[in-house]
Amino acid sequence: MRILSVTAQRPDSTGSGVYLTELVRGFARLGQTQAVLCGLGPEDGAAFPEGVGCFPVRYETDELPYPVLGMSDQMPYRSTRYCDMTEEMTAQLRAAFSVQIENALRTFRPDVILCHHLYYVTALVRQLCPETPVYALCHGSDLRQIRKNPWQRETICEEIARLDGIFALHEEQKRTIVELYAVPPERITVIGTGYNREIFHLTDARNARGDGKTRLLFAGKIAEKKGVFSLLRAMSRLDRPERYSLTLAGGYGDEEEYARIREAAKAVPCELRFPGKLSQPELAAVMNGSDVFILPSFYEGLPLVLIEAMACGLRCVCTDLPGIRPWLDAQLPGHGVVFVPPPQMVNQDEALPESLPAFEQALAAAIESAGAAPLPDRERLHALSWDGLCERLLPLLKA
Repeated sequence: MRILSVTAQRPDSTGSGVYLTELVRGFARLGQTQAVLCGLGPEDGAAFPEGVGCFPVRYETDELPYPVLGMSDQMPYRSTRYCDMTEEMTAQLRAAFSVQIENALRTFRPDVILCHHLYYVTALVRQLCPETPVYALCHGSDLRQIRKNPWQRETICEEIARLDGIFALHEEQKRTIVELYAVPPERITVIGTGYNREIFHLTDARNARGDGKTRLLFAGKIAEKKGVFSLLRAMSRLDRPERYSLTLAGGYGDEEEYARIREAAKAVPCELRFPGKLSQPELAAVMNGSDVFILPSFYEGLPLVLIEAMACGLRCVCTDLPGIRPWLDAQLPGHGVVFVPPPQMVNQDEALPESLPAFEQALAAAIESAGAAPLPDRERLHALSWDGLCERLLPLLKA
């Protein structure tokens, strides 16, 4: 089968980018012929397996003169927000992607197209490729965007409803897609996520330490909406914070916000590290040197990083966001994740300030209890690899 994968943004640096890249690698191991159409900055490269074609749409050029669009308002690289799009910018976006979509149709001749995000470029692909089966995978950030931002909403919803099929991360997300896009539920398949078993696994460094501290790890975008400020404040609520160390790994999109986070970190009464953005092997190494993984986000789809952390032997603490717990309960019974009730939210991903103290107290309590949580069954965890996901997904892509 000839599979064309499509994303409007960079195929790296974010959860959806990792998802796309790992699917491409998994399909390659299954012998599929592939190409990827993606958004890139003027000097960005794309690391795909040998033989996978690439149709880059270059931002920050004469044709498309602004930074790469980001599905979140703050990306871990310089980006453009969809809510800031003007009519002129929209016309430039449509023209630039139309050229490469038509080029891919003509030269690659895909049997099937798999788009990432239920948003504008996916809608454009559906419009321009009426004779080719087009499927799309929802990552959650697209649902937040369609709710918050009226830009091109009517066109997007109309074309998403015409897709041949949609893949959701979990059942709660499937229900939301039905509600927002008026897609019949029978055209939506819950597919879940996967992880790279070759990178994320137990190593000999798993227990190599001697300071007696509990080593906490956050990995993701260093941003308020990822709950980072709340995590820093929760550290001061621990009974004996000096017994802990905290590593905050990841990039950031807003320099001013990042500066405020670094300033707030000075008041945290424990050892604290900011190693920056890490490669997957680097992150796996840090995970193997940690005890508890913490994901205090205010919004997530189905966070792949939780599975990666468990594969490296960490106990996990996570905000109890829609769909995550039921999916883990079904796919990984006995996962041991300690869930924290989320704060009260407005605008999809903004916490009401008055609800944060209770959330942060609960987060501190979860951190203190996580060490006694059970670890998941290793064999069931291994079944959630990218190869397993690709084997389940491939028959669903009906050319």
